[in-house]
Amino acid sequence: MRILGIDPGLRTTGFGLIDVNGSDLSYVASGTINTTKHIERGQLPARLKILFDGIREVVARYEPDSTSVEIVFVNVNPQSTLLLGQARGACITALVSLDLPVAEYTALQMKQAVVGYGRADKIQVQEMVRRLLALPGLPGPDAADALGLAITHAHAAKAMARLAQADSAMGVSSGQYKAGRSR
Repeated sequence: MRILGIDPGLRTTGFGLIDVNGSDLSYVASGTINTTKHIERGQLPARLKILFDGIREVVARYEPDSTSVEIVFVNVNPQSTLLLGQARGACITALVSLDLPVAEYTALQMKQAVVGYGRADKIQVQEMVRRLLALPGLPGPDAADALGLAITHAHAAKAMARLAQADSAMGVSSGQYKAGRSR
């Protein structure tokens, strides 16, 4: 299975792809989509289009089976949160327009899964991603976060599949499970 992780940002969106074979993870590619090189800061629709097109280009080139996107956190500045949410929306829209499944994780969940500590800093995430994927050097911070999201999904997808199988075997629908009912 090939997983695409995305760390959305209005200026810089990180992406990272890994292949998963059983418990083995291997690096495929990573990088960033930058919206500030040719577009002025006030041109929000044009910047969102760059993100949308960039994500579609990454998907066309690397053909992932599944995707993982970071959930927006609330900033002190509400305007920043709204802008980040729009960038995230452009990325998710690009993915679902290509009929790809999208899993969502918080930065805290990703850091917990990759580093083992939910309050890890950027350099700790970069170092653990380098180690887990046997990279020759540190990936950039945005690409490392995206690779971390892909790694998180690689681990979580297995657990979610086992839960779905258990629910199916017990005849419990996801709606019943969420409500806390069991048979």
